[in-house]
Amino acid sequence: MIKVRFAPSPTGYLHIGGARTALFNWMYARAQKGKFVLRIEDTDLERSKNEYLEEILESMTWLGLDWDELYKQSERFDIYREHAEKLLKEEKAYKEGKAVILKMPGQEVKIFDLIRGEIQFDTGTLKDEVLMKSDGSPTYGFACVVDDALMGITHVIRGEDHISNTPKQIMIYQALGFKVPKFAHLPLIMGEDGGRLSKRTGAVAVSDYKVQGFLPEALVNYLLLLGWSPGNNQEVIKIDSAIKRFSIKKINKAAATFSLDKLRWINTQYIKQKEPESLLEALVPFLIQRGYIQENYDKERLENIVRLYKGRMATLCEFLERTDYLFVDKVTTEAEAKEKYLSTDRAKEFKVLAEALGKVKDFTAQNTEKAFRGAVGSLGIDSSELVHPARVALTGKSVGIGLFETMELLGKEKTIERLTTTF
Repeated sequence: MIKVRFAPSPTGYLHIGGARTALFNWMYARAQKGKFVLRIEDTDLERSKNEYLEEILESMTWLGLDWDELYKQSERFDIYREHAEKLLKEEKAYKEGKAVILKMPGQEVKIFDLIRGEIQFDTGTLKDEVLMKSDGSPTYGFACVVDDALMGITHVIRGEDHISNTPKQIMIYQALGFKVPKFAHLPLIMGEDGGRLSKRTGAVAVSDYKVQGFLPEALVNYLLLLGWSPGNNQEVIKIDSAIKRFSIKKINKAAATFSLDKLRWINTQYIKQKEPESLLEALVPFLIQRGYIQENYDKERLENIVRLYKGRMATLCEFLERTDYLFVDKVTTEAEAKEKYLSTDRAKEFKVLAEALGKVKDFTAQNTEKAFRGAVGSLGIDSSELVHPARVALTGKSVGIGLFETMELLGKEKTIERLTTTF
């Protein structure tokens, strides 16, 4: 059976690079009907923090990357000591103080990387490898090999920055008499400036993207494209469909470039495809956190708002920015919109419009439009003269959905109040 693992260290949050590695491992396991192991590499007891572990598990769950087995290396120290003792007894390793060190045999090592093809190493250039540190904790490479072997990991899929670890680990496999797994080293993710991914170019935690209002399925879709393609220039692909087409041999060797604009575009597509009810479910935590709604919110009204705005937002947070006027008592008017549309005193026109709207019994978009047309007709002005100023007075913004839909969403009382108190 195919068995792969993702092995994050809880010394920091789960970042985009780690999430992409987790995804490709998970995809391969699911495509091959195999198993996906999540192994927490917390041997650095000083730097490992429970808050990081919780964030990693939450982010994995949010992305939908479920695991079949879960291990913590901090609970396996006895196993590593036992294997180090074995190597000492067989004189394949020696002690230096309290540290256990592997004798590095000089030999040519050849592996066939599933992504990069044949890679050759000369271990004669490598120093002897520390297996157990003097404080009794295992080194990364040693714990990694012991665990991969005992957990039955058949394929090690990781970033290409780990290529330099491969010959050392193969020597440990051989010394312990373990079967060497197959390797696949993923290309690096670069920033749009051509350098390594940084905070400025997108290397923030997965949980940050969640807070910014990206949908998990959109982020997963984008991570897939960072090194793999479903073909036919297709960019939006649901995960179930991707699993059916996924092949590790089709992962690119070249570095992938992270583009926030591309991620935003993909997120926009997923938002557009979502049903208003489903999209509202994703939005509710954001609305509650902002204090815009309470737990007993008007679901029908909110779904209507979502229906009108879902084609106008790239993230869930943008929904809050575009619709804030519906949830606050007093709007904050954009300076540019105020200068452009409200610098001329419109008190007289707004008063006439407010009076006309006051007579509307059923405050629908259709009926408010009739009242608006009647008001501008009585004023002897073109309707275009009042549409933008009215929108800015009601929403504080120069762009948005149709003016009459806006009035219907705001309701009669707020619409008239904002028109009569603007000037």
